[in-house]
Amino acid sequence: MQRSQRIRGLTGGGSDGWDVFLKARRMIADGVDVTELTIGEHDIRTAAPILQEMHSAAMRGHTGYAAVPGTVSLRDTVAARVQARTGVPTTRDNVVITPGGQAGLFAAHMAACDPGDRALYIDPYYATYPGTLRGAGAVPQAIRTRAEDAFQPRAEAIRASSRDAASLLINTPNNPTGVVYADATLEAIAEICREDDLWLISDEVYDTQVWEGRHLSPRALPGMAERTLVVGSMSKSHAMTGSRCGWIVGPEETIADLITLATHTTYGVPGYIQDASVFALQQGADFEAQIAAPFRRRRALAQDLLARQKTVGLIPAQGAMYLMLDVRATGMTGEAFAYDLLESHHIAVMPGESFGASAAGHIRVAMTVEDVAFARALETLCIHAERRAA
Repeated sequence: MQRSQRIRGLTGGGSDGWDVFLKARRMIADGVDVTELTIGEHDIRTAAPILQEMHSAAMRGHTGYAAVPGTVSLRDTVAARVQARTGVPTTRDNVVITPGGQAGLFAAHMAACDPGDRALYIDPYYATYPGTLRGAGAVPQAIRTRAEDAFQPRAEAIRASSRDAASLLINTPNNPTGVVYADATLEAIAEICREDDLWLISDEVYDTQVWEGRHLSPRALPGMAERTLVVGSMSKSHAMTGSRCGWIVGPEETIADLITLATHTTYGVPGYIQDASVFALQQGADFEAQIAAPFRRRRALAQDLLARQKTVGLIPAQGAMYLMLDVRATGMTGEAFAYDLLESHHIAVMPGESFGASAAGHIRVAMTVEDVAFARALETLCIHAERRAA
């Protein structure tokens, strides 16, 4: 029986980037005490009042089929939040609810790309991006960035590939680098999208985790509302990773297309999850700041600790729950260093190579364990790097 090439080819014939993570999980399953700094999962759980609202909504009977585009209440709430943050007029007709941000990324590319179209994305990238684009039938093409530019995309690098491409995917605040794209970077990207008639797909799931500068949604730039699809999610902003509730914001006619796609694929998101999401969003910016506070605190802790040594470099950590660390002084690849650290000290980090060629010689550290354990792990990591460099 022939298996689908679409599925077999999702990873492009290579690793999906999760090998070190999977080894760490096997060690944990075998009883090894591993400090896991790999996956972007909060060390706090979803807040009890949100869970109570989820339970209450289910007990009220909101357990059947929910409206495929999303409930009116949640779409209105998301639209109001987006309009308040960006100043761009937004109504429920600009919003479709998706089963998390990952499903939103796939659906957005289904809307933007026909089979065989080139879909651009920035390297370093979140590990699922290339497979998501292949799954949508597009041909993924990475746009390299440079560590010495703090991984800010250069306009000339995008222009070299943008002609006749269908879409460009960006992510700011950025996973894996922790970089927030500068206004000038986003303005240059917007200019290229307008000139070369590209869809811009903007992954903004970390928009509440900004430590320096500001988050600018490119949908707010001139001439971009009609060509931008913004992907958002409850996962990072409200510690609701397992609830799988996200959204796409875009032009009305494209959202209508995406609703048709949802009818034939996901058939919506459970109603009690959506009711809990409305409740969570209604808690406002102060609540979102509480969810982000541990990562802001650990980022400051990391900056202070890393300043005391000279072997491990820190890419400017401006947002998101990650640090991108330069370990090239050890003479090791990021992958080799990550395996060595795991085997020697039972500390799990992600190799930079999991996120593309641009991050070779780096590692990504998720700031997702409590402060004392995080500081201890980071100190051990630096000592280990100094020994390897010597």
